[in-house]
Amino acid sequence: MAVSDYQLIEAWQKVLTLSNLEAGQTVTILTSMSTHPQTLSCATIAAQSKGAIVNRLDLPPVNAEKALSRDALAYLGTTPLTGNKAAIAALKASDLVLDLMTLLFSPEQHEILESGTKILLAVEPPEILVRTVPIEADRKRVKAASALIAKSKQMHITSEAGTDLRCPLGEFPAISEYGYVDEPGRWDHWPSGFTLTWPNEGGATGRIVIDKGDILLPQKKYVAEPITLTVENGYATRIEGGIDAQLLDEYMKSFNDPEAMPFPISAGGCNRAPIGPRWACTTGKTQSAWMRARLKAISCFLWAPTTKRAAAAPRHAILIFPCVIARSNWMGWMLCVTARFWTGA
Repeated sequence: MAVSDYQLIEAWQKVLTLSNLEAGQTVTILTSMSTHPQTLSCATIAAQSKGAIVNRLDLPPVNAEKALSRDALAYLGTTPLTGNKAAIAALKASDLVLDLMTLLFSPEQHEILESGTKILLAVEPPEILVRTVPIEADRKRVKAASALIAKSKQMHITSEAGTDLRCPLGEFPAISEYGYVDEPGRWDHWPSGFTLTWPNEGGATGRIVIDKGDILLPQKKYVAEPITLTVENGYATRIEGGIDAQLLDEYMKSFNDPEAMPFPISAGGCNRAPIGPRWACTTGKTQSAWMRARLKAISCFLWAPTTKRAAAAPRHAILIFPCVIARSNWMGWMLCVTARFWTGA
């Protein structure tokens, strides 16, 4: 579905307003060969219309020989900024960086954020950006979910497919993403609308079932038959099932890293993403299967911390469970499950 430049410019203007962009501030647009041209042109026009000083920094692709799939997120850590002092200096001198190339999980990004520069990632197709323009209500929902997670001691996650996982909480903070950057040094991702944390180190125990029809990434495919992961002391110790389980097991072993199965747990708070598998996966060059999968998941709220209400209104009481299947590779699958939170000891 195509969107007009006017629609996308208007969307960018709303996001930049929420991000507190002021006239005279410097905006650097970070691009690569994979940057969507319409997103770039409309972002430039929107930033200029706000009175910003706009620069573009275009960087070459890297890591093709290290990628484990065609997805740009299949290898993270070393980026075009690695060792690129001039580019880093330009970004640190900016008030706002619009990341249209996917700069994630790198020391350089942390260095840039520590300087006070804000970074907003926006790499989804234009139609997704227009559909999911963040609003202040998203921030309120996400902050409420963050507060719930922050005061909880344990999360018990279940699903009809057979997932039964207990995650002790409290060792790690609850992180909020709501699609815009309204504070110095903040990173966010448009579109987003969720809060995340990690189970206590070595604490998660139970079973995760990736059911038929769930999305397995970075392979960009629907699961044909269930995959069962046994989690013991924070590690997935067994991956069982059919051919999909075998593919996932081989993928994990390719990292040759015993720490290759930590995962965040997160709750969605965006209600404008479409629900349904038809939105969840695509292999187009400029499409993001990972984000389409997440959009399917984050269209659910976490406003019902009890399974009783979850059974009555599953669409409004679903927890999303994206698993990071390698410490430096933000790839995984989405499971829609219900959850209970315990705030007591």
